[in-house]
Amino acid sequence: MEADWIEHRRSGDGELLGWMKPVGDGFVVVDLLGRTHTQAVDWLTAEESLDALGLSYLADTYELRLDDGSWLKVRIAEVSPTTIRLQKDDWGNSSATELYYSTHIPVSPDTLRPLA
Repeated sequence: MEADWIEHRRSGDGELLGWMKPVGDGFVVVDLLGRTHTQAVDWLTAEESLDALGLSYLADTYELRLDDGSWLKVRIAEVSPTTIRLQKDDWGNSSATELYYSTHIPVSPDTLRPLA
């Protein structure tokens, strides 16, 4: 997140949905993972885009590139303005050892990608 990014919060509960990054005369929509979702658009379109995007992508399954170059199936456990905390997807096994990893925002598609 950069100093000039503008927070956009959901109207019902004030939950942070992402940011609007000023670019020229418009705004680029940025989600909580630091990924852009639009070209430069007007203010209203940026707000509508973030409202439509919501937070459902946080429940998706992702792949994290490990230091050895392999990919690990993970789920997002927590997101802060600077860090994403990921948990190894244990397929619902309640007796599995929980493994957590962290990466910085913005996240690169070479580091974290949606599970195909």
